[in-house]
Amino acid sequence: MVLEFSKKSALKAFIAVLAVLLLVTVVVSPAAAEGQTFTEKFYQNFIEDDRYQYLLTGLQNTLIITFFSLILGLVLGSLIAVVRTVHDMKGKLKLLNLVCRGYLTVIRGTPVLIQLLIIYFVIFASVDIALVPVAIVAFGLNSAAYIAEIIRAGINAVPKGQFEAGSSLGLPFAITMITIILPQAVKNILPALCNEGIVLLKETSVSGYIGLIDLTKGGDIIRSQTYEAFMPYIAVALIYLTVVVILTHFVKKLEVKLNAS
Repeated sequence: MVLEFSKKSALKAFIAVLAVLLLVTVVVSPAAAEGQTFTEKFYQNFIEDDRYQYLLTGLQNTLIITFFSLILGLVLGSLIAVVRTVHDMKGKLKLLNLVCRGYLTVIRGTPVLIQLLIIYFVIFASVDIALVPVAIVAFGLNSAAYIAEIIRAGINAVPKGQFEAGSSLGLPFAITMITIILPQAVKNILPALCNEGIVLLKETSVSGYIGLIDLTKGGDIIRSQTYEAFMPYIAVALIYLTVVVILTHFVKKLEVKLNAS
């Protein structure tokens, strides 16, 4: 049922993208002033020399970077959130908590583009490494800072009596956290984590600054070859919009199910 719904949603979104692209291009495209039809302009930008491959490759890289960056952010962010929570509740791990606070301050206080450039041109300057892993590391480290605070807020939202219940059962703090607190916190933070994934998807649009062909860079390459900026950039914007609308729809569905449970 979910798979069938996904296929229908994807088809409707694809048709809507084509319709909007056609409408906008016909109404305001510079092609009309140059005496070129929409079909000719479409062929020149996407079909000729298989230029559509730049968008497909860019979309693939964008989704890969988003997915694995989110996983990295979840792992690192969970560790940071646990360290800060243990410090707040037990007063332990003072040195680790200080490191985590410094990390959060630096990452949240600097633009993600600068972080990406530093990681590629400074940290990995002497290392022969593919561009996609570099982007995954950069965006994963950035996302971890925000996910850590999301998870920490979710843990703090769990009633303190749950910790006391675990202690009364003789469970160690770590076991209480894993088996009692975190499962309840997940329900509170899951929609926020999904929204963080959507934000991360859009943030990856700066990956082209290190030469990586993401979706935005793919559109820019087409522009540089055809000297036509309107259609490639509109196509890129509509692809982003389609993906975000689909993801947002599923996030809302998830929120409804969580609220009903």
